[in-house]
Amino acid sequence: MVTTFVQTNKTEQNQTVTSRIAPWLIRLVYPLATRLIFPYFFKKIIIQGQENIPKTGAVIIAPTHRSRWDALIVPYATGKLVSGRNPHFMVSANEMKGIQGWFIERLGGFPVNTERVRVGTLNHSFELLCQGEMVVIFPEGNIYRTNDVQPLKRGIAKIALEVEMAKPEVEVKILPVTIKYSESIPQRGCSVSVQIGEGLTVKNYHGKSLRESSFLLTADLEKSLTKNNHFLS
Repeated sequence: MVTTFVQTNKTEQNQTVTSRIAPWLIRLVYPLATRLIFPYFFKKIIIQGQENIPKTGAVIIAPTHRSRWDALIVPYATGKLVSGRNPHFMVSANEMKGIQGWFIERLGGFPVNTERVRVGTLNHSFELLCQGEMVVIFPEGNIYRTNDVQPLKRGIAKIALEVEMAKPEVEVKILPVTIKYSESIPQRGCSVSVQIGEGLTVKNYHGKSLRESSFLLTADLEKSLTKNNHFLS
């Protein structure tokens, strides 16, 4: 049995967050993106470090966030075609509406309120990772049109440490992914650079208080993202 990650008031406890992946939609969307959409929109896509992607075990993919294109670029660079795994996504609740929301939900997306993260979102992330799944969480929180890595939220580190303590056999890793576009607002004809760093092994950060461990893990994640924060050519 998986315990809940956080306890809060009864109203929020009753708000369940789920995600699912529709295999038929994956088989339609990813080939469509890679063969038609990407070649039409991008001049080139450069990816480095795919050998760092774990094929098994719980993985938090932690990308920088520069555009809505990231939601397609990340699974293209790390997902089914590379690792044989379909990642789940923590997605801003504002983007989970209408037909777009319908597609996102069936591609593994689940909502997060970036202003006030609800317990249901945290619990769902926790449960997925305890099951050894791959989950994408943007550690900066929002999209930033900048060349610099923004201060990271500690939520990723706290979830990872909680999962590692509850289910050490899943061997949680955090995978830093730096995404850069040749233009601050991607337009047709621009290029995108994706650098996948070495995974951070969460069990190596045990031995201190949860608070101290989460600060150390977050700091190392930020260092890794900053180290790779240049455009590949």
